[in-house]
Amino acid sequence: MKHHDRNILITGAGSGLGRGIGATLARAGHTIFATDLNLDAAEETVKQIHAAGGHASAFALDVTSEESIGQLLAELGDTRVDVLINNAGLQHVAGIEEYPVEKWDLLNDVMLKGTFLMTRAVLPGMRAHHFGRIIHIGSIHSLIASPYKSAYTAAKHALLGFSKVLALETGGVDITSNTICPAYIRTPLVDAQIAGQARTRGISEDEVIDKVMLAPMPKKAFITFEEVAAAIEYLISPLARNVTGQAIAIDGGWTAQ
Repeated sequence: MKHHDRNILITGAGSGLGRGIGATLARAGHTIFATDLNLDAAEETVKQIHAAGGHASAFALDVTSEESIGQLLAELGDTRVDVLINNAGLQHVAGIEEYPVEKWDLLNDVMLKGTFLMTRAVLPGMRAHHFGRIIHIGSIHSLIASPYKSAYTAAKHALLGFSKVLALETGGVDITSNTICPAYIRTPLVDAQIAGQARTRGISEDEVIDKVMLAPMPKKAFITFEEVAAAIEYLISPLARNVTGQAIAIDGGWTAQ
């Protein structure tokens, strides 16, 4: 199998970045397994990929559930998963003193425990096929912090540590583990953050965009799906076999300061 026609499993592929990178990678010739807690949303992603001439299948998946993950693997059967993109995520904006414990648990369950469970599930198959690429969708908040995002920032920071351990444990086979850390991408998740930040900070949504989100970025531009997909294309190629355990920032220069 050439590097340009991999089987790529994406979690949280029913909207936002998951849908965007799924569509972009499908256009490049890859086969997409679009998974989401909302099956209808995953099917809509697949519909859009098919309309553009790509190959994709939709699956219902709760990344926090071992049973749900086992059912997914049973549905896939002997079909190999070459690339896992741990993308499923959500956000909640609140100060630490008001942060609901159930929201803290949910964010960490989806973004951290879910990443662990999905990785653990696909790793044996990758070892058997002597190839695998595991890509975690981190965030600029894997590298820096922002107020009112304690659970999200904690989970995204923890992804880096998990990815490094995975890189060490897969050093003896052609499997790599890396984290892509984009700054803000204009997705429904970010749109919800804009509204939440406006309420929490007592400023307008336009001010949130200009003064909170884009102000720290010298490039002053939202990151695109295509930019993230391009980084993924490199990481899944044979030329990236020695790139592992890394955090790759796509941040418009934010962390250069």
